[in-house]
Amino acid sequence: MKRIRKGDTVKVIAGSLKGIEAEVERVDGNKVYLKGQKTVERHYRSNMFAQGGKREIQLPIDISNVALVVDGKTTKVAYKTTAEGKVRIAKSNGKEIK
Repeated sequence: MKRIRKGDTVKVIAGSLKGIEAEVERVDGNKVYLKGQKTVERHYRSNMFAQGGKREIQLPIDISNVALVVDGKTTKVAYKTTAEGKVRIAKSNGKEIK
């Protein structure tokens, strides 16, 4: 179970985007893609299947460089086993993370 999931609000704690809060668009292994952040333009050559030109792509951020935000504060994540299964708990305030 990953500590950060799609739809979570995170704060970038290291790198060129330090201090920015954004929503997680997708998680791919140890990489996180944030909505509206780190978009760059790439030039593609045309081939049989696709026309060439410029396309915007999104670059990932390492998962270790972001922290989960709960109630406006960054927090670490703990786990608790309940009757429904394993749930994520915010260490800062002890609330369950949806």
